[in-house]
This record gives sequence, structure tokens and C-alpha cells, in this order.
Amino acid sequence: MTDELPAEPSGGLPELRASDADREQVAEVLRDALAEGRLDMAEFEERLEATYKARTYGELEPITRDLPAPGVSVPAPAVSMVKRSAGAVGTGDWASRIVGGEGSSRWGVAVMSGFERRGHWTVPKRFNCFAFWGGGVVDLREANFADGEVVVNCVAVMGGVNVMVPPGVEVVVRGIGIMGGFDHGQEGVAGEPGAPRVVVTGFAFWGGVGVERKISKAERVRMREERKREKLERKAARREELEAGLD
Repeated sequence: MTDELPAEPSGGLPELRASDADREQVAEVLRDALAEGRLDMAEFEERLEATYKARTYGELEPITRDLPAPGVSVPAPAVSMVKRSAGAVGTGDWASRIVGGEGSSRWGVAVMSGFERRGHWTVPKRFNCFAFWGGGVVDLREANFADGEVVVNCVAVMGGVNVMVPPGVEVVVRGIGIMGGFDHGQEGVAGEPGAPRVVVTGFAFWGGVGVERKISKAERVRMREERKREKLERKAARREELEAGLD
């Protein structure tokens, strides 16, 4: 009696076993689709659960078939059949975010109004912002950096500016408050190797400049995914133990 070879799925991919890195590659495409609004949370969670349950390439391939790759309009590629080395995954994140150049925005002004700098933008070597009877947000959590050290100069007059930095970035505060407040609470936290240094300067007069360290929405989603993946893995392990006991 001869052994039967595994059949190929309808997509043409061999029925090879997928690895954790393959499942994480698909999860990354889903995270980007959620951030871009292509998937709602219910769809994202449904597909993510299917991703971590998938055991073969044939099961993974349909999950992202209708999703474009981030930033382009063509369909996302299927899971690569060529394996990358372990060192190529998740390394050099800070180095890839220090991109050089002039920066995509140099000023933020709010006069009896407001301004925001959020999302994927490039922080110049010096970013100046001014708030008068208004407020501004300078969010660096998903930003790239023109240099390994950038200066955010904030002037708040009867207004406020909030600077948000991601974990791992070193923060130096050199601003002062005159009948106002300038937040120095994030100083003294050592930065990660290769991370940029953010220097916050300026002054606040009858106003305030706040500096806070927060994780991004994408990172919150990633942490929620990780917890869900661990839960699914524990369920799978318990199921395998029960099946082994029955055998």
C-alpha cells in the first residue's frame, strides 16, 4: 500500500505547513488594513483568529486575498514561499525611522484654533509650534525622524501644546513656564539603543506644554493580538493533550 501525497489547494500552493513567521506576516497585513480602515474591528478579529489557527499556506492565502499591500492599490502578495532569516524579522526598527532629509512639516500654528501633526510624517531637525488662545498636538509615535536628535520648540501663550512620544525615545525638556506649566515628567528615562533623542524647548505663558509617553494605536492592536494568539495557542495545546489522552 503506497502513501498518498497531500493534494494541492485550489490556489495552486502546495499544502506545506506554515510557520509562526508566516502567520505573523499575514497578521501584519491585517494590522495595516485595520489602520487604513479597510477592515472593521469585527472583520479584523475574525481574520486574525483564522490566521493563528491556520496550519498550511493554503489556509493562509485566502485571508489577505482581497487586501492591498500598505500604501498601494495592487493586491497584497501571498505568503512568501522563500523563507527569510530570523534576523530579518523585526530588527532595525529605529534605524529605519531615522530617514534624513528636511522633514515633511516645519511649523504648527494655532491662533484661536488648533493644529495637529499625527500619523506617518517626518519630523525635521527643528519643528516650531505656536499656540495663542488655542491648542496643538505634536504626535511622534508613528513618525519618522530627519535626524538622530530633533528639537520641538513650543511657545504657548494662553494656550496649550501636547507632545506625545513613543516608548524607547529619550526626552530632554529645556522649556520654562511663566505663570504657566512646562512638563518635565518624562526626563530621565533612558532611550533604547539607536532610538532618536527628542529635545522639547520653548516657554509657556499663561498656558501649558505637556510631554507624555504613550504607545500608538497600532501597538495597542499588536498587544491585543499577542494576547489573543497566546490564548488560542493555549486552547490548541489543551485540545492536543485531550486528543492524545483519548488515543
